[in-house]
Order: sequence, then structure tokens, then C-alpha cells
Amino acid sequence: MKISILKTMASAIFLAAAFSCSSHDEMMADTQTQTKSDFSTEALKTKTYKLRFGLISLDGTKTLSGNHDVGSFLAENTVTGEVYDTYYGGGFQTLPGYYDGVPAGDYTFSAMQGQGGWTGYGSVTGTVSDAQVDADGYITVYIPVTWAE
Repeated sequence: MKISILKTMASAIFLAAAFSCSSHDEMMADTQTQTKSDFSTEALKTKTYKLRFGLISLDGTKTLSGNHDVGSFLAENTVTGEVYDTYYGGGFQTLPGYYDGVPAGDYTFSAMQGQGGWTGYGSVTGTVSDAQVDADGYITVYIPVTWAE
């Protein structure tokens, strides 16, 4: 009798243990959730770059100093369409203009007119990557002036 009670209890313990384990599908779902979480963490760790904006005057001279009729400088990712804007509130801006936090990629860089509307700006395209970082730790972008009053 004691043996049959022991066998019954052992069977009950075995069945309870077997049913309490997660199924293969549940374990796979946990693994997939962890993988997605790891991917999100990686996305947050994406390297970004510091941009420094200057101007190219009508005569071709590059400048990183002075006050100019610039509303803001823009960097638009050509793949995602995301725009990074220095937005200083319009009016005259002191060069250089800065933007910190632009991820790697191909961009169209431009400038918006300031409040005076005395200068027009063109655009340039370029790549933001480690190869363009200068000795100061910036990627310097020069926006061409297309007309000025």
C-alpha cells in the first residue's frame, strides 16, 4: 500500500512539474521579445555627429564668422526625409551655426532666409560619416549664397 501511495504521489509530482514548464512557443516568444528589445537598445545607441555650418559667398570665399541674414540651417536626410534644423528664431545669425546629434547618412544641406530677406541660399548634398569629421570633431558644411542685396 505504501508503494502505491508513493507511486501515485511521484506521478502527481511529475505531472505537476511537466505542466508547469513553459511550452516551446512561449519560450520562443520570450526570445523574440528579448531580440526586439536588444534591437531597440541598439537603435538608441546610433552614433551621431556634430555639424558646423558656414557660408560660401558669391565670390566663392568660405566663411565661418560674422553676422548674416540666416533664419536657420537645415540638414534633410535624403532617405528618411527627417530634417534637423538649427532654428535660432530668424534674423541675423552669428557664424558658425551648430547642430549636434545628426545620425550618419546622406543629406541635403541648406539655409533659410532670415527676417531681412536680404540673402538667398542654395543647397549642397553630402554624407555624414566618420570620414568627414575634422580635427575639431565637427563636420563642416558650407552653404552657398545664391544672391544678396
